[in-house]
Amino acid sequence: MKHTLLYFFLGCSLLSCKSKTENTPASPENIETEAKKPFAWEAANVYFLLTDRFNNGNTNNDINFGRDEETAVLRGFKGGDIAGITQKIEDGYFTNLGINAIWFTPVVEQVHGVVDEGTGVTYGYHGYWTKDWTALDPNFGTYEELRKLVTTAHQNGIRIVMDVVLNHTGPVTDSDVFWGEDWARQQPQCTYDSYDATTLCTLVANLPDIKTESDKEVELPAFLIEKWKKEGRYDTELEELNSFFATSELAKTPRNYIIKWLTDYIRDLGIDAFRVDTVKHVDEAAWSVMRTQADLAFASWKNTNPDLVLDDSAFFMLGEVYNYNIGSGRDYDFGDQKVDYFAHGFDNLINFQFKYDAMGDYEQMFSSYDSILNTALKSKSVLNYATSHDDGQPFDKERSKAYETGTKLLLTPGLSQIYYGDEIARNLTIPGADGDATLRGMMPWSQLDSTETKAILNHWQKLGTFRRDHLSVGAGRHKMLQEKPYVFSRTYSKNEITDAVVVGLDLPEVEKEIPVTPIFKDGETITDRYSGNTATVKNGKIFLNTAFTIVLLEKI
Repeated sequence: MKHTLLYFFLGCSLLSCKSKTENTPASPENIETEAKKPFAWEAANVYFLLTDRFNNGNTNNDINFGRDEETAVLRGFKGGDIAGITQKIEDGYFTNLGINAIWFTPVVEQVHGVVDEGTGVTYGYHGYWTKDWTALDPNFGTYEELRKLVTTAHQNGIRIVMDVVLNHTGPVTDSDVFWGEDWARQQPQCTYDSYDATTLCTLVANLPDIKTESDKEVELPAFLIEKWKKEGRYDTELEELNSFFATSELAKTPRNYIIKWLTDYIRDLGIDAFRVDTVKHVDEAAWSVMRTQADLAFASWKNTNPDLVLDDSAFFMLGEVYNYNIGSGRDYDFGDQKVDYFAHGFDNLINFQFKYDAMGDYEQMFSSYDSILNTALKSKSVLNYATSHDDGQPFDKERSKAYETGTKLLLTPGLSQIYYGDEIARNLTIPGADGDATLRGMMPWSQLDSTETKAILNHWQKLGTFRRDHLSVGAGRHKMLQEKPYVFSRTYSKNEITDAVVVGLDLPEVEKEIPVTPIFKDGETITDRYSGNTATVKNGKIFLNTAFTIVLLEKI
């Protein structure tokens, strides 16, 4: 796999292997400003996208490996790629939305054939059906395009979150063989009613489960050796593997091979974080090993590329423990035993509870999240989302609450995850699309010409940039200042950075009287980021006259 390692790997070559409503390209001055803004993972504003469905930046890579069979609706490759993501960074789309981390679905080489899981003929467009962890899928782009993506993102102050899969390979098809019994199991299928029935089994039929619990040393699968020899890189790959295992002193087990392949992307490209798929289906000890190797890889990249390092942030690892919720604290309960994944390398888990909590009132959710994040989850965090690629019951499936969704998601303590198109109310009900396919439509860029869409996007941009620019919003302490109309403060003080804001929601239109004590002092000039108006604090309050029911108050 292509990388540069400071201390023991050899290099090799691998082919494939202003409230703003417009997307204005960032100027060099703005790029420098964005890159230097204070950043903390626990306050991050993450944009999650399906690589294949976001933007087609290179139409020459749309069909590969003979993937031309007709598929069910939205179950084939549609052209989105790495180059398309880079284009939108360069256009300023993410910067205008206040995004400081991008998570995209896996881009490693997928199985070549098709599968029908009961929802129609499907290719591995989503990236979760790995054929070769050491190569990129040409449908998504080349290694150099991935390098450019990471570099461009960093230049714009945006971190890259790579989606990784350790739990399973891709399905067996007419074109893709089984990795073998030493590497994976094909049965039994998980029943999810105990720890073993969740980890020592396949998620679904024909999705071979890597034996991540195994301590048995294994040889490379014959098909992979043959593949690498045809591609002219077998000797290089083998030498790298031998160097890795000799230096790390890890056994040549299935999980450790894959951990080596995945952490190579960190070591060479400076990937900032992993979003780890299907966490609870893997022996948790594997995650501790992955985190150790990821930290070493990140340190190696920083040492090799000191001029490219954004700041002293450590590598970040967030996990998908399906159905984990913030109310559970550090433990996930399998029924017969509990596991603390935070103690096995994870800084963050995806919070599947947010969409339910968001149905209630602001203060109940904000204050409870603040409490948990500063007690049971102190020094850890959760990723809140309203919509995702595989949650068939999102917060606002009909897209009738686009403004409310943005307000609640972007102002709730913890990390926020914008799923591509949330910010423009992308349609989630697509005729003929079965199952999760309806959640995975194309990003409708032409929709941005609509006046209504521009207004929704403008709302998300104002909230998103406010959140990005103020660590207190996602990582600060929450305090209600007034119950009705609702006003609260957030304050942050860590690592010599202090930040404080006041936010008002459900306020009267036109004239507003807003308490700001003790955050702002009499005589200080305060700006409302939402309207752009300013006011001077008098007797612990400010008075504003705006057409909006929301204020985002800051001292410049």
